[in-house]
This record gives sequence, structure tokens and C-alpha cells, in this order.
Amino acid sequence: MSAQESVVNNARAASAAPDVVMVGGGIMSATLAALLGLVQPDWSVVVLESGPSVGLESSDPWNNAGTGHAALCELNYTPAGPDGRVDPAKAVGINEQFQVSRQLWSSLVRAGLTDDPKAFITSVPHVSFVTGEDGQRYMRARYEALKAQPLFSELEHTADPSELAEWVPLVMAGRDPAQEVAATRSLAGTDVNFGALTGLLLDAAQRRGVHVATGTRVTGLKRTPSGRWQVQVQDVATGHRSALVTRFVFVGAGGGALPLLQHSGIKEIRGFGGFPVSGQFLRTRRKDLVSQHHAKVYGQAEVGAPPMSVPHLDLRSVDGEQSLLFGPYAGFSPKFLKAGSLFDLPRSVKANNLSSMLGVARSELALTKYLVQQVLQTRGQRLEALRTFFPEAGDGDWELITAGQRVQVIKKDQRGRGVLQFGTELVTGADGTIAGLLGASPGASTAASAMLTLLERCFPERIDAWRPLLSDVIPSYGRKLSDDPSLAQEVREETARTLHLTA
Repeated sequence: MSAQESVVNNARAASAAPDVVMVGGGIMSATLAALLGLVQPDWSVVVLESGPSVGLESSDPWNNAGTGHAALCELNYTPAGPDGRVDPAKAVGINEQFQVSRQLWSSLVRAGLTDDPKAFITSVPHVSFVTGEDGQRYMRARYEALKAQPLFSELEHTADPSELAEWVPLVMAGRDPAQEVAATRSLAGTDVNFGALTGLLLDAAQRRGVHVATGTRVTGLKRTPSGRWQVQVQDVATGHRSALVTRFVFVGAGGGALPLLQHSGIKEIRGFGGFPVSGQFLRTRRKDLVSQHHAKVYGQAEVGAPPMSVPHLDLRSVDGEQSLLFGPYAGFSPKFLKAGSLFDLPRSVKANNLSSMLGVARSELALTKYLVQQVLQTRGQRLEALRTFFPEAGDGDWELITAGQRVQVIKKDQRGRGVLQFGTELVTGADGTIAGLLGASPGASTAASAMLTLLERCFPERIDAWRPLLSDVIPSYGRKLSDDPSLAQEVREETARTLHLTA
């Protein structure tokens, strides 16, 4: 018997019908396991992961930018309207969600998750950078819209090249002095290693009795006559098949969530499709370069580019080593996971989502053109894009690495047309026995908020009893920090202190 089979069999022995089965060993399942450990520690929980260890797909630090999406620097969350005005609502909402995650992590650290929060989160200023007169006007409008919000009160703005040379030396070195520039900076930004955080959360869950089975692929979900779910699994190493029966299933398998939810047969997934986008980054570990760039610098996306392709030059801290990352360079693969199958996309096309898929194919011609251009890029063209951020970048200092696979959500709008949706989508069954998360950015950064929404939707009969427990670990739960400046300040200061974050 393999180790994977043993884990599953032990889990079944501990509970012939686990209360909860989670599909996917990434940050979403890890977060849900942590929350259930707080509100319902007596429930039996099994986590099933197809990879050899947890956190290897979208949660892996080299498969994402680790920005800790808080809308501090990501310009796609603050588009300008036809009149040039910037609506801060989306940015405020995303920052609210990230503050929820910070509060949960802070509470778990105080409870003994780790003695060294820097193993998964570090302070890194977040900078937005633009060029040209139009860019300057936009940046000023964005700054004024955000600065008035309690969660963005510490945002700084400048159009002074000499000040920018202090903020981001590599970005300004060698730049044409006649070029108009502008930027905003937040010293509250962070770099998050979601792979390390996933490992810490699931290690803690296992100490509480949660069973984590790696090398175990979920091949199907089938509702039983009793209303429970039969989770069909296969040992990756041996091919041996078995099954678990549970009353609740969470499908947090990244790009693999769509086909499993389709297999479940729930009507709520009808009409949904997925559009896979792969990515690559240029990375350097040259210490003299890394030491000069202590920031994550985001620019504006090209026309037709998806929001996840916004160019950025990031300081990364992974396993105690710092490096610089630039990208992403978008690509296309029909796989829904980095370790997925070339048949993932065609297999996901069903009669109930065909019109959605065809509608997007017709409406997203600019995106198709952009992806083709990206796929055909030469190394020289990639370096040229890098030099718009770092004019003096040298060819031999950078290596190309392949990042994670993202599956953007395709769904029908109110008119029944297929639209490509950027963001995440929580899909829950009508009876609350199954839920799954689709989509990408801001994804991992808002995991706590997404999983709280799951608890509210799927366990309405229990959520009132859970609220006091959740409020103990997430003081802003049920409230908006943007409506309470004093609470916002208190939360930010406390989490910064606990997570060892410094401005």
C-alpha cells in the first residue's frame, strides 16, 4: 500500500464519512481549514491534493507575483472614466478584503502558527508608475480619489524625478530626463509567499487532526441517494481508485475547479466556462541590482491585455533569498493547471456553456491578438519591455521562468451573452453542500474574505453562532474599515505589529 493510500484509508478509518472534504491543497483550502478549526473544531476534515506536496500550483511563490493584492499599486483596480475621474470603489473593496486576510493571519500567528511571520510575509513598498502628460493627469486623479479613503490615507504622490530616484533608483537610472513621470507609493505594501503560508496553515491543521492526502487526484464528484457526496479519488503513483463520502465538498483546485464542478452536475455551474492564460517572468538574483530596488512597481496594461498582465518590477523574498521579478509575459496553453492536461480546455466545453465560450471568442478579439503577440515575442522584445521599467537592464542578468496557469472565468451576463470576467467567482450549490472557487487575481490575497463568504452561504443555520468566534480573530468581521477610520488604523497597526511589518 502506498503512502497516499494509507493516508486516505486512515482518514476513512477516522471518519467513515468526513464532515468536510476539500479538493486542492492550496491557499483557499488551507484558509477554509483554518476557519473551520476556529468555529467547528470537532468536524472531521480531509484535504486531497494531486501534487506531491501542498501549495505547488497557483499558491507557489514562483507561480504568482506575491503582491498581497491590496489595490495599493494595481492600476487596473482604479480605471479612469470618460471624464478622467477615478472611482475608488473597487480598490477600496479589494483592500478591505486584504485587511481581513491580514487580521486572520495575525490572529493565527498569535495562536502559534509561526514564530517568524517573515517566513511568509515581509514589508515592501507598493509603487504605481506612469509616464507622459496623460499618465500624470491620471495619477493625480487616482491619488486624490484614493487619498480621501481611510484605507489609503498614507498614500504618497510625486511627479518629481529626483524624488522618484530615491523611491525607485533602478526605474529612474538612465531614463530620459525630459520624460514626464508620476507615481504613488504606499509603505504599507507587502510581499507574500502564499506557498509558505499554505504549508504553515495545513501543518497546523494536521496537528489538529485534519488529514492531508497528497498524490491523490480527485477524478469525480457524485451525489449519493442520501444527498451526500461521493468523492472519487485516484492514487497518482499506483492508479488505485477509491472513494470518500462526505456531507460537504469544497473545490479549491485552482484551474481544476471548473471541470470538477461540471462533473458534479450542479445547475449553478451551467453556463460557466474557462479561458486559460499562462505566464512567464524575467528574474534576476544579482545582489547589486536587488539591493537597489526595494519596491513592487506596477505600470499600466497594454490595450487589449488582461488585468493579470499588468507589467510590474517586483522585489521578491522567497525562502530567505531576495530577487527581482519582471513581467508577466502572457502566453496560451489549453491546460487548466500547470501540471494539467492539454485536453483540459476542450473537455470543459459543454452544451450549456458553448454559447458563452463562442460569445467570448467573438468579443475578445483584442485579447486574442494580444496573446498571439505575446507568444511570438523574442527575448529581445521581452527585454525591451523590461527596459521601459528599468532602462539600464542588461541582457545577461535575467533568466526566463514559467509562472502559474490561470483560468479566467467565462459566464453569461444579464443579456445572456458570454463575457470574460477578471477576478474570482464563488459558486455554491443551492443546498449548501458543495462550493467551488473559480478565477484568478486578486485570488489568494482575498482568501479569508472568500472563505468567510462560503461559510455564510453554505452554513446559514450555523453562521450566527459562529459570528462571535469569527469576530474574535477578525475584529472587522461584519463591518467596513472604510466606514470606521479609527478601527482601520487600529487594525493596520495591530496586524503590522504582530506580522513584524515595518513602514
